[in-house]
Amino acid sequence: MEKQIDPRILRTRQLIMDAFIELSMKKEFKDITIKDITSVATVNRATFYSHFIDKYDLLEKVLSESIMREVIQEVSTHEVINEETIKAIFLSIIKFQTSISNQCRRSYEAFTPQIETIFKQELQAFFLEWAQKQWANQNKTEVEVFTVMLSWALYGAAMHWMQNQTLQPEDYVEQILNIIKMEKTWIKKS
Repeated sequence: MEKQIDPRILRTRQLIMDAFIELSMKKEFKDITIKDITSVATVNRATFYSHFIDKYDLLEKVLSESIMREVIQEVSTHEVINEETIKAIFLSIIKFQTSISNQCRRSYEAFTPQIETIFKQELQAFFLEWAQKQWANQNKTEVEVFTVMLSWALYGAAMHWMQNQTLQPEDYVEQILNIIKMEKTWIKKS
């Protein structure tokens, strides 16, 4: 039987995370202190440290939980990896990145390396879970390599789109899918 977490603990954790998000909209990440966070969250330092190691741990938790919550909501109707899933995840990455860059413009650049790492890890885990069900008879290593490549490629393509934005995101993802379909003709076996 799974032990249930006290709702007060969950509320306190959420208060701390919300305080951090609020502060990151007003201050640069490097300027946010634990004292700032605990003041806004109305908790003491000991309470903060019972939930998080430091502000970097808090940043990682906020990003990974909010990233995956938004991505999962966007693709929850999908059950397999196909063109529609890839489109939905690509558009979800764009939506999340646009949202966070608009909300936390001051700290966005400081968060970028952590966002990238978390996105790639979470997307890979997400794809791996689906791929293992979808291709249960395939070699596990090949499935894992596929999920790494797909997660990194989608994230990289989304970042490329964010920096260039010459097409609508829907048109850009269509180009990605066309390239994926053509890859067999591009790469010839020796």
